[in-house]
Amino acid sequence: MAGTAVALLSAFSATAAKAQAAATPATAAASGETDEELKKKAAKGESSFLSPIVSTTSQDGWKNPFTTPAPISSASSDEIDLFGQRKLGDVLRAMPGTFSRDSIQNPGLSVNIRGLEGSGRVNTMIDGVRQNFRFTGHEAQGFAYVDPALVAGVDVTRGAVSTTGGAGALAGSANIRTIGVDDIIKDGKNWGALATLTWGSNDVGFSEMAAGALRSTGGAAAIAGAISYSNPDNYKNGDGTEVPGTFQNLLSGLVKGEFKPTDDLTVNLGAVLYDNDFAANSYNQKLKSNTYTAGVNWDPDSELVNVAAHVYYNDVKMEYGDSIYAGTPNGAFYTSNGRVIEDKGIGFDIANTSNFSLGNVAVTTVNGVEYFHDTVDSYNTVYPNKAGGVNPSGKSSVGGVFSETTFKYNIVDVIAGLRYDFYTLNGTYDAVAGNPAGVPVGRQELDQSDGRFDPRLTIAINPYDWLQPYITYSQSFRPPTIQETMLGGSHPGGGTSFSPNPYLDPEIQKGWEFGANITRNGLLTEKDMFRLKANYYYKNVENYITGVNLGGGKSYFINHPGSSVLQGFELETAYDAGFAFGSIAYTHAESDLPSQVNGLGAVSFMPDNVLTVTGGARFLEQRLTVGGRVNYVSQTEVGNGAGQPNTSYTDWAPYTLVDAFANYKFDNGLDLSANVTNLFDKTYEPALSGNTGSALKDTGRGRTFLLTAKMQF
Repeated sequence: MAGTAVALLSAFSATAAKAQAAATPATAAASGETDEELKKKAAKGESSFLSPIVSTTSQDGWKNPFTTPAPISSASSDEIDLFGQRKLGDVLRAMPGTFSRDSIQNPGLSVNIRGLEGSGRVNTMIDGVRQNFRFTGHEAQGFAYVDPALVAGVDVTRGAVSTTGGAGALAGSANIRTIGVDDIIKDGKNWGALATLTWGSNDVGFSEMAAGALRSTGGAAAIAGAISYSNPDNYKNGDGTEVPGTFQNLLSGLVKGEFKPTDDLTVNLGAVLYDNDFAANSYNQKLKSNTYTAGVNWDPDSELVNVAAHVYYNDVKMEYGDSIYAGTPNGAFYTSNGRVIEDKGIGFDIANTSNFSLGNVAVTTVNGVEYFHDTVDSYNTVYPNKAGGVNPSGKSSVGGVFSETTFKYNIVDVIAGLRYDFYTLNGTYDAVAGNPAGVPVGRQELDQSDGRFDPRLTIAINPYDWLQPYITYSQSFRPPTIQETMLGGSHPGGGTSFSPNPYLDPEIQKGWEFGANITRNGLLTEKDMFRLKANYYYKNVENYITGVNLGGGKSYFINHPGSSVLQGFELETAYDAGFAFGSIAYTHAESDLPSQVNGLGAVSFMPDNVLTVTGGARFLEQRLTVGGRVNYVSQTEVGNGAGQPNTSYTDWAPYTLVDAFANYKFDNGLDLSANVTNLFDKTYEPALSGNTGSALKDTGRGRTFLLTAKMQF
């Protein structure tokens, strides 16, 4: 691949040499632009580079976070290209109220919202498809796997979701949108190509992505494809010490098709493929994740009918190879090579949007249903009697029927949502004598189901065209998982045994949100734009599921007695004057959630305070953008790993990281970017990183230079 990289880089350099200073400047922020105008600019790629105002496309259609009375945030492709090339979680950590599990070795993404993560508490999706793959083993109880090079945008909703994607999502949802036809083909053309070539220091090496798309004359059909490859080696931390197990060998790709048989009917097909080799959880691993989608949108000439329906299939397979400790004195304890954990999921959703009036009241109502079913198989191809270790097999499903209606009258908006969600769990497990849950001894069958109604009500006031305060009350729930109810087996090397608990109740969250949006144009200059979004939340979580260690080497999951309180403040601001821009994201989060047991979940907590400040300036008719980003993370509490609240907590030190970047846009579609992460080469332990291991394993990447050439034509 290195030869290909050099050839591509040479071609990019030659193209750049031909570009002249007569380039058309990027469109500056303009006074009075509407959401629809901003949406069109984003789709055409006409917005200024790294504009903090323009957002991406979400599963439910384009939403501007600064005009939506709900705690939502979006990341654009520019931000992902600059700050998320190595880890998409770095982009999420720059959103208020949002964090990520930063596993040093595992490349998967685990989204944390307001301190809640793992086991489906956050519904993480790729192109609207749930990613329910989970395993038990000193990690976050759930990862989604996607190549950042193929990501076009990320949309996060914090809190209850009363439409598609909200079933069983206790804390909220995150949808990762991969590139499609409109991201590749420029406006007015019937074909397009997109290629990026990146070189990075600190053993990042070369990474490449190439994409192409074709659209038929008249636009009745279109197809797109992309492929990406990267193979970074172990990086060095700020002290110059190599951090083992941080290499990857990632090959990914996608294919998408769009068809319009009639003017009011659109059909979409897609496949996103991921194949990665890495070392985590003491073993070399191979991870394959394949996501397939099919969607139909019927939008006839009627305000009462706009139907969107999707079916999808997801297959994630993790295979354990040799232990990284093979041949060492401790190698005999690691006998899980050959383990395979596979999750096959299939689901669908269908919703209709209607618009009508009741007198002077404008009404928009969304009504639909969603369902997803997982089949989990855990086995061992080398030691069949070991099966999946502590990872059980089984079947689960989650679904819901939902309705959300928005009433607009004068300056008042009322959004009333109600959903009925349900779940099922099926499988077999073994219970031994003296198990802490009191399960009868022997092979047992699990056949569990339950459901509940969850309301959501928002009242927003629009006293001025620039101000929108709102208040929300909501409820949500999260069912127990296969891994929590049918846990079993023992820890390698002995000393700890794990027991099932089929009596677990679903987690329930109830609480309030108080927020406000401010949108001002022409604040300091004639054509500048200012946006502010602030939100305070107070939530009670009942029946929180956590692991406990009872002593004597016995561990299992329980419902934590009583309720836990989550509360915090979230702030997101953005300013763009064309020649200069800046944004601030701040989170203050408090919780009294108990720690998980070491090995059954993340024992560290979301930091109390997280601040991200981004700023920059544009020169040469806005073709050149130069700026930087500062990330501050306060001290992070780490639990004792025994699942007992308020005991033996330790603090990981706070840290501040500084990044710098520059981008130059040529008129022929070529972009050249340079950025430096961890500019001052700090040695630090990322918050929400590993549970166990030496301090070396938990240290983050040292200073890294990245050079990127991106060509679109």
